[in-house]
Amino acid sequence: MAGILDGKKIVIMGVANKKSIAWGCAQALMDQGAEIILTYQNERMKRSLDKMLADVDVKMFECDVAEDANVEKTFNEIHNAVGNIDGLIHAIAFADKDTLEGGVKNVKKDGFNLAQDISAYSFISVSRYASAIMNRGGSITTLTYIGAVRAIPNYNMMGVAKAALEAEVRYLAAELGKESDIRVNAISAGAIKTLAVTGIKHHGDLLKMSEGFTVNGKSVTPMDVGKSAAFLMSDLASGVTGDIIYVDNGVHLIV
Repeated sequence: MAGILDGKKIVIMGVANKKSIAWGCAQALMDQGAEIILTYQNERMKRSLDKMLADVDVKMFECDVAEDANVEKTFNEIHNAVGNIDGLIHAIAFADKDTLEGGVKNVKKDGFNLAQDISAYSFISVSRYASAIMNRGGSITTLTYIGAVRAIPNYNMMGVAKAALEAEVRYLAAELGKESDIRVNAISAGAIKTLAVTGIKHHGDLLKMSEGFTVNGKSVTPMDVGKSAAFLMSDLASGVTGDIIYVDNGVHLIV
C-alpha cells in the first residue's frame, strides 16, 4: 500500500533517543514511505544514533546550529549526497539549567540570548538553508508548546523562546510561500516525558497537570505527534501554512 510520503526526502533535526518527539516523527514518516535524513549535534550524539539505527539505513550529517556556517555546510553536504529535499522537521531547543529554573525575572542576558539562539533563531537559520535546496511545494515544520501562549509553571524562559518561534512560523510562511511555495507550520505538542522535559524543574508535576487537562485522560505520545508531522510533510496538507497545530489531546481547550 502506498504511503502519503512515497518518494519524498525529509530532513529531521533533533533526534536524541527513542523517547524523542523527533524520533516519533522519524518513525511516522518512514511508515508513510519517506526517505529520512537525520542531523546530529556532535560525535557523542552520533554514537547514540548509531546504536539506535543499527538496523536502519539512514543518512546522517553533523550540524551544530549554534553557527550559521555549520548549518550552511550541513545543507550543502545533504544536497551533494541526496539532491533536493522535500521537507524539514526542526525539533531543537535549549536553555541552560539556571535560566530555566530562575524564573523570567531573573534571566540574565547570556542565558536569554542562548535560549533564543538555539530554540528560536536556529529555526530561521535552518529554514534559510533548507529552503535553498527544497523542491517547490515543500514543507517545513517545527515543534512548540502551549507555554508559548500561556504562563505554564516552571516553563519560564523556554516559553519566551517558543513565543518567538511561533512568530517566526508566521513570517517565514509568508516569505517562503511567496518565494518557493514552501509551507511553514508548527506542531504544539502535549507534554511528553522526553529528555528535554526532564530539564524543567518539577517536570513530573507538569506532566501530571497536562495529562489531567486532556479530554480523554491520556497524554499524547511521540508517535501521535509524528503522525501529524507526516500529514504536514505530505501533499494532503497543501493548503496549510503559517499554522500552529495542537496535538495535545485537547489540553489547549482548557488551559
